[in-house]
Amino acid sequence: MQIIPEADSLHRLVKQAIDSGRASTVEEAAAIFAGYRLSIVVADATDEAAQAALLTAVALGRRVFLGGVNVSGDLDQAQITPLPFGGTLREAIIALGGRVGSLEGGVPTIAIGAAASPRAAEFHVRLLYHGWQAGMAPIEATAGRDRAPMALSPMLAAALAIHEAYAFLSGDRVAGRRTVGLSLWDLAAHDWQSADSDGPILQFLPNRLWLIGLGHLGQAYLWALALLPYANPDEVELVLQDVDRVTASTESTSVLTDGSMVRRFKTRVASEWAERRRFNTRVHERLFDADYRRQPDEPHVALCGLDNADGRRALDKTGFDFVVEAGLGRNHRNFQTMRLHTLPGTRSAEEVWPHTANATRGETAQAYDDLLKTGRLDQCGVTLLAGKAIGAPFVGAIAACLAVSEVLRLLAGGSITELIDLDLRAVDFRAVVASSQSFSTFNPGYSMAAT
Repeated sequence: MQIIPEADSLHRLVKQAIDSGRASTVEEAAAIFAGYRLSIVVADATDEAAQAALLTAVALGRRVFLGGVNVSGDLDQAQITPLPFGGTLREAIIALGGRVGSLEGGVPTIAIGAAASPRAAEFHVRLLYHGWQAGMAPIEATAGRDRAPMALSPMLAAALAIHEAYAFLSGDRVAGRRTVGLSLWDLAAHDWQSADSDGPILQFLPNRLWLIGLGHLGQAYLWALALLPYANPDEVELVLQDVDRVTASTESTSVLTDGSMVRRFKTRVASEWAERRRFNTRVHERLFDADYRRQPDEPHVALCGLDNADGRRALDKTGFDFVVEAGLGRNHRNFQTMRLHTLPGTRSAEEVWPHTANATRGETAQAYDDLLKTGRLDQCGVTLLAGKAIGAPFVGAIAACLAVSEVLRLLAGGSITELIDLDLRAVDFRAVVASSQSFSTFNPGYSMAAT
């Protein structure tokens, strides 16, 4: 993966090392991430949930740990998750950019499908996924329940563990020494592993959805939807809307893209991937704004992954009956945060995202001065680069699990949240506001889950 300083090329997480002042040049920031490595150990590679967690961890991890993600275990097994990768698990890992080999010592280690055991590395954790509950714990911890996981729990567990490993390498000495998790059925639950915070077995799955924005968040939504156990995936209809093309930096945050896709429309990359999952897709390559109107025969439910307030302000004006919107932090101080809204809510979209003057802040990071002084970029180029968002793929993956779970709970008769405010550095201190809206008579369209 290239790490170069142009605004549409710089790795979005490497940019965090620049903007925070941790690195004084682009080369120094690149060297930091080139030294990041991860080891994943799979105890039972024949287990579908373990495979889903593994493939998610590889897809996210290789975009963070640029020194390589090494996977060990009995990987010459058929790939049995719903994800559109054929052949063996080994082949899927390699296709996603991982490496296969023996356990690598001295690097952060994630165990999948493992029981509690002695610590073999300074950072050594195991994934937990049972029912609607997902998280990670130190390898020696005995936390965990015995229940078949809901399809998104392995994805959420993997994303939380990737974040924790990143935090460890970034200097958080508590990372890997704590148990972290969430219940996708009851996001407000303090005890996310209790039986009371778990939900029912999935029976009904969404089959008509509109995805607005197909970058970091939109592609994570698709990964989550692909993991759902559709009995008949060809009943699923997705409208995919975006106007942007893949750039060299897209790969650093977006799980469905790689460097070979640069300059292709994101809609078409996403459509091809979804069609391999046997979903039906329609592509809209037009800006989403208040002039847009959903047609009666189009999906009533939208998952929004836009990164601009103008588009968000239009979400309750275009004819959707239910919208889940996720927004992610953009700078080196808040890129690990997320805020999710559902609409309709107690406030209109205009009230949630009011018109405000765009605040400008001059970047003073030493690396930008270096780019100017060496002539690698002019002032315009530096300004463009400084204004680009920082992003990490694990943040989008976690937000996607939360967003898609809103639709799953809607179909299962569970509660809907109007607002979720979450900082991955302090998961236990999240804010969750329940929706006061009644969706009991709303049918978003559904297909049956495989039994």
